[in-house]
Amino acid sequence: MQTTYIETQQISFQDFKNQILEDYRLGRISREMSYLGRREVLTGKAKFGIFGDGKELPQLAMAKVFRNGDFRSGYYRDQTFALAVNALTVESFFAQLYADTSVEREPASAGRQMNGHFATRSLNEDGSWKDLTAQKNISSDISPTAGQMPRLLGLAQASKIYKSVKFEGSEKFSKEGNEIAFGTIGDASTAEGHFWETLNAACALQVPMIVSIWDDGYGISVPTKNQRAKADIAEMLSGFQRKEGENQGCEIIQVKAWDYPSLLDAYARAEHFARTESIPVVVHVIEVTQPQGHSTSGSHERYKNEERLSWESAFDGMVKFKEWILNYSIEIEGKEEIIASAEELDAVDEEAKKIVKAGQKNAWENYQKTITDLIQSILPSVENLKGQNAEIEGYIGQFNKLVSKAKKDVFHLVRKSLLATRGTNSAERSQLMQKYNEIFEVEKDNYSSHLYSQSQWKAENVKEVKPVFSENSEEVDGRVVVRNNFDKIFEKYPETLVFGEDAGNIGDVNQGLEGMQEKYGDIRVADTGIREATILGQGIGMAMRGLRPIAEIQYLDYILYCLQGMSDDLATVQYRTKGGQKAPVIIRTRGHRLEGVWHSGSPMAGILNLSKGILVLVPRNLTKAAGFYNTMLQSDDPAVIVECLNGYRLKEKQPDNLGEFTVPVGKIEVTKEGKDVTLVTYGSTWRIVMDAAEELEKLGISAEVIDVQSLIPFDLTNEIAESVKKTNRLVVIDEDVQGGTSAFILQQILEKQKAFRFLDSDPLTIAANDHRPAYASDGDYFSKPSSDDMVERIYALFNETNPQKYPAIF
Repeated sequence: MQTTYIETQQISFQDFKNQILEDYRLGRISREMSYLGRREVLTGKAKFGIFGDGKELPQLAMAKVFRNGDFRSGYYRDQTFALAVNALTVESFFAQLYADTSVEREPASAGRQMNGHFATRSLNEDGSWKDLTAQKNISSDISPTAGQMPRLLGLAQASKIYKSVKFEGSEKFSKEGNEIAFGTIGDASTAEGHFWETLNAACALQVPMIVSIWDDGYGISVPTKNQRAKADIAEMLSGFQRKEGENQGCEIIQVKAWDYPSLLDAYARAEHFARTESIPVVVHVIEVTQPQGHSTSGSHERYKNEERLSWESAFDGMVKFKEWILNYSIEIEGKEEIIASAEELDAVDEEAKKIVKAGQKNAWENYQKTITDLIQSILPSVENLKGQNAEIEGYIGQFNKLVSKAKKDVFHLVRKSLLATRGTNSAERSQLMQKYNEIFEVEKDNYSSHLYSQSQWKAENVKEVKPVFSENSEEVDGRVVVRNNFDKIFEKYPETLVFGEDAGNIGDVNQGLEGMQEKYGDIRVADTGIREATILGQGIGMAMRGLRPIAEIQYLDYILYCLQGMSDDLATVQYRTKGGQKAPVIIRTRGHRLEGVWHSGSPMAGILNLSKGILVLVPRNLTKAAGFYNTMLQSDDPAVIVECLNGYRLKEKQPDNLGEFTVPVGKIEVTKEGKDVTLVTYGSTWRIVMDAAEELEKLGISAEVIDVQSLIPFDLTNEIAESVKKTNRLVVIDEDVQGGTSAFILQQILEKQKAFRFLDSDPLTIAANDHRPAYASDGDYFSKPSSDDMVERIYALFNETNPQKYPAIF
């Protein structure tokens, strides 16, 4: 077991002195970064700034107990901590402030996140994992208040899992589960539900987690007393305090932000509890100051009175730290020893200013050079066109008058020049066009890459392995197919685990995990509380540490609790780090075609719109669902898999190659061939569409039925357009609301696949009513598309074309 900070602090006075001075130096550098950063925004060189001034001392103390292999999940004020663990430099801090798109200069996000959002790179350039135990790790920050908390739970729980789970390569993710997950949050954000849900779950699960609450008395301009039931969050959390002999609850430590020795002691104790006893700890850091206010968007003088401002000036952490150093003395062997004189500390202050100014200057020059190089590479080609259109000289003149030039100004100039010379066939224009294509590809990579995996393990690369059936293949309930496939998965992939409400002891509400907990244990097949946001968070954090979690959300309707985390965190992990981090979570849920307002929703359009970056897979039966699980466990993309809720008791033939067969993503399946109309659908609605197609055959209409299988990605080989080319008619059938998923599918087919060219009739969508189905037994029939609806509306297409052959029904 690793030793803790408490157990290693037998040092000489000289070492003690050096540590203090190094902390003071880092604190001063961080403070100067905040000061200069604000000035850079106010002078127009950066767009927005939010800084960590006032929090230097607690973050220095936290950094002392942060070891290789540990993880932080925080928010945008932890610059001192990031500096102290070597995850940030002065230059990279300013590179992010200027939104430099270079991964080398701004490794946290390559200009994709505003300043103060920190991250370390967990992946090599090819998308493979680095050895995370050999580095200090920061999971990529997000801005939504308390949104970082659910992920923190998973990062911490992974340590507990690694104490008993081993697999090939697991040594790159954990050393016997001794790592701690550190979380940071502003005091006002503890009013958010995500904070309470995460802390509650952590106390129940007893995971090694340290949450630091930076309490400056305000939430932007709103005082703490107006934020929560109690102004003092530690008092409010007192019921969470663990009792001796009980395996529940957490430790709560309160400490002042300006009291350096007490901060060292607080974090040493917090580490000892978390690392040696595997329990969560809350460190409530009070009396935090914000010397420059909340952000560059406004001044804190507007809402803080003179008394408060005067107090903040006197109790500024760096001021108090300097006082403490100057007042410190100790007698050693009859000689009085001090840490530093006032002159020595003043020299450190001046050195910090020089270091920060030099780093800022380098960052600005590097950022500007990117734009200068772009201009020099393209402007001569634009100038070569001046003789071909008189307007171009004016465009160049306007461009040259710009005091500050950005990439968009360069592209605007080039595109206006190409527009002005349209129809001109010249070598000069061809050269400009070639240059434009070259620079466009570079910027497309800078701003739009890595929404999905670009590694060799991306889901699209997983080869299809068809299910094998034989004379001995049994007809079984659909739930048995998925259950027996999970059995093979857990046997094949020891890093795979599943957790959710009722997932463990009873084997999920539909028995798709029946007997799995008994066979594989309650670590790998686990029950959770009713807390969907942190079920997702467990999955994100575990996946960031090399595990392969399947986070089960009991019903599709309940995924709404997860949408914030799916949209703001999981869907953007690869994008906002430009391929520096990944979290290949599989979200397992079930839904569709049932009665009842709360168990029959189809929020697919919401998922599609809000969660670009996550694959959305909609199998029509449980065999297809099993194949998708097998596919995704070979991939490093995250995915949501929606099982058919009404399919668990329907009979399916069980494949002989369970755990091996795969369903390709982005691949449609033609389940019935036809020549008159193409019917496109997915999920549980597919069965009803197939029934309708048989009825249409009797009416002389040959319908081709296509199951899209995956919504994201969608029909990668444009096979649906080929079907429409044959049938000349298109109907999209969906149980989502009108203008929901059907609109997405229609856009993909008509616009992206250009299938409008082949239509002889208007495209038709058949969707659900805009309300959810009533619980009444016939709620589904009257709310969502029935076979009768489909037959009548598709028949009407042919009535319009040939009323004699297809006389009106009504």
